[in-house]
Amino acid sequence: MPEIIEGVSPTRMELLKLGRREKLAEKGHDLLREKRDALISEFLDVISEVRDARREVEEELKEAFGFLVAAQARLGVEQVRQLSLMTGREIGLNFSSRSIMGVQVPILKSESGGAAGGAAGGAVGGKLKLARRVTERGYGFVDSSAAVDRSASSFEVALEKLIKLAELEEAVRNLAGEVEKTKRRVNALEYILIPRLKATRKYIRMRLEEMERENFVRLKKIKAILNK
Repeated sequence: MPEIIEGVSPTRMELLKLGRREKLAEKGHDLLREKRDALISEFLDVISEVRDARREVEEELKEAFGFLVAAQARLGVEQVRQLSLMTGREIGLNFSSRSIMGVQVPILKSESGGAAGGAAGGAVGGKLKLARRVTERGYGFVDSSAAVDRSASSFEVALEKLIKLAELEEAVRNLAGEVEKTKRRVNALEYILIPRLKATRKYIRMRLEEMERENFVRLKKIKAILNK
């Protein structure tokens, strides 16, 4: 049996107030339940994107490391390390966000303007481009090999995909937090507030009926005394 709300006077005015509160709570419960279901649907969509993005990253890294091993076998580990030191660069990212049903999810963009990917539905800008041409990496053709070029290219593409994956995983975390918060609110209304409002209204109705019976008995006694 749900507990009644403490400090409530058993009056008809209070009964009307509780009735309005109960209707408002039920309406809020329906809206929150719809929001929860929609958030869960969005959450599952992004989870699917994360799964695909993670598989792409793993495949790209596997290919990149395969080319790296081939380059080290051909040129030697130290030579490949020296070449890698020539290719260093800073990668600038701008962080912004967009809203999915009131939940802020991140958007990563390069300073040149390309976006990392379409978190939760692909509604953001174009793909982030980090891959460079061979002539832009800083090492000469004589000192390198095709395996070095392919390895560098694969790692650059893998980095693009990693940034997209990071964007999607942060969107998953934010959506999961909002789903959990909304579920707690729905449960609080469904299992605590609304049952307490119903129980309190029932208690007030019973008290009013009891008071009416007591008044009826009292009036009968008074009438009987007057008749005598």
